[in-house]
Amino acid sequence: MAAALRALRARLLRAAPGAGPGRGLGTARGPRAQQEFPTPEEKPQFPGASAEFAERLEFIQPNVISGIPVYRVMDRQGHILNPHEDPQLPKELVLKLYKTMTLLNTMDRILYESQRQGRISFYMTNYGEEGTHVGSAAALDDTDLVFGQYREAGVLMYRGYPLDLFMAQCYGNTSDPGKGRQMPVHYGCRERHFVTISSPLATQIPQAVGAAYAIKRADANRAVICYFGEGAASEGDAHAGFNFAATLECPIVFFCRNNGYAISTPTSEQYRGDGIAARGPGYGLLSIRVDGNDVFAVYNATKEARRRAVAENQPFLIEAMTYRIGHHSTSDDSSAYRSVDEVNYWDKQDHPISRLRHHMLNRGWWDDEQEKAWRKSSRRKVMEAFEQAERKPKPSPQQHLFSDVYREMPPHLRKQRAALERHLQHYGEHYPLEHFEK
Repeated sequence: MAAALRALRARLLRAAPGAGPGRGLGTARGPRAQQEFPTPEEKPQFPGASAEFAERLEFIQPNVISGIPVYRVMDRQGHILNPHEDPQLPKELVLKLYKTMTLLNTMDRILYESQRQGRISFYMTNYGEEGTHVGSAAALDDTDLVFGQYREAGVLMYRGYPLDLFMAQCYGNTSDPGKGRQMPVHYGCRERHFVTISSPLATQIPQAVGAAYAIKRADANRAVICYFGEGAASEGDAHAGFNFAATLECPIVFFCRNNGYAISTPTSEQYRGDGIAARGPGYGLLSIRVDGNDVFAVYNATKEARRRAVAENQPFLIEAMTYRIGHHSTSDDSSAYRSVDEVNYWDKQDHPISRLRHHMLNRGWWDDEQEKAWRKSSRRKVMEAFEQAERKPKPSPQQHLFSDVYREMPPHLRKQRAALERHLQHYGEHYPLEHFEK
């Protein structure tokens, strides 16, 4: 007990401003000093929390705080609600936002049908979440590092990733930067600072924090943004990432796309708290909830979070409320767990593309003729890239199946490659080798 009191006395001395000989606990001179150095009985001195004492036994209710508000700039008809929150983006940038969203939507439709026809093995659409992609991408610097989950193709498209490489990746052909080794929609681009997607949920979250910590140590004046869904926020990696980011004070923006469903699990079965933003304060994250179908709200929140993350070296959490209109993937049938009427509501009444189009029409920046011309032009661009991707062969398995792991191929891999070559010589007629690069 005596040792504990001595340690507490020493800690109070270190914490007190201007503390010196004769001014510690129990030796203060005058009433002012007594106020500056409260006794342990007046205020808790536990190192693990900042709090006051209570004399009443009371458990904290999970709904003690009313729901976190959803920040928005536009209503559903595209009208600015508060002129002070209008980001005042130039016409050219607003057109880029709109064209990126609609081009992504067109690419989704064609590749989804391609999978249904057996041309590619798998696909995931971005229907209904386009505003979260382009609104956040526009608010970043081009050199900011992006860690995606698997439904952020619009971020990469906004940064100028060409259609032919999107198609090449989904087809796994010889133009695919991943050399056909990844399943479709697992994009990546070093030049555009977009880390390659990996399938396991939430693994990108602690990785992104590590990258942000490295950027902080290098004083690189950059930020990291890490995207994930509300389902991935239930993974242990999310807890680890949030806590590391806060304690290490990393310049990172956690961007959660809360689209209502983790595959087939609705949010009502995922958690009992107030969404994902409510978790932020518990980890020490500055947090906000935004209307993910309002591209300007997403832009404003990401812009400010990115600015402060870099200037202050601290993490931010953005929860973008949106709705996944499409199936989770081509392996999913969402009609098994939600109604058609529910999906139609979000598609027809509260879609990010239609909201921005209303805004552009209200300002005289867009009209029906431009809409028709752009839709026709964008579909032609996607179809050209699609047809080109289909004509290209798959990468040679002998050349690329065993490479890019070691600088010099070790004996056991050379042995495996030789075994594959012998196998194909004997049984090659059973494989579609005509579709592969010679």
